[in-house]
Amino acid sequence: MPLLRNADALREAVDAVVEWAAPRRPELVIGAEARGFLVGAALAYSLGCGFVPARREGKLPLETTPVEYELEYATSVLEVQTDAIREGTRVLIHDDVLATGGTAKAMTSLVEQLGGAIAGYAFLIELAFLNGREGLPADDVFSLIRY
Repeated sequence: MPLLRNADALREAVDAVVEWAAPRRPELVIGAEARGFLVGAALAYSLGCGFVPARREGKLPLETTPVEYELEYATSVLEVQTDAIREGTRVLIHDDVLATGGTAKAMTSLVEQLGGAIAGYAFLIELAFLNGREGLPADDVFSLIRY
């Protein structure tokens, strides 16, 4: 929340992620509920592409495609609208924090189920000691800050 409150810091963070993501030519950004929406929409705007929210179960209208995934101590479900991603669309996966990687892998599954192609993974913060990067393609993962 301090990042969102500080206009200069927010602009700097979004610009840094956009600089990394732009050469990957995403056509959509998918962001995880809820904090992934905030910067994810700004990334989509700056990249000149659309934004797809990955929401908790039952929050989206119309037909949805769900994926169940594991959290540290439980399971959860993310959904996207089934018509949100077309076959072959290049999608940048975004979340505020990369921790264990469960949310990123769930969004990967959603994108792939709908026929999209992963353009890369962009996070503001990575908690490297939790090894969330494992299982994601190393050259396609960007974290602005690593702890």
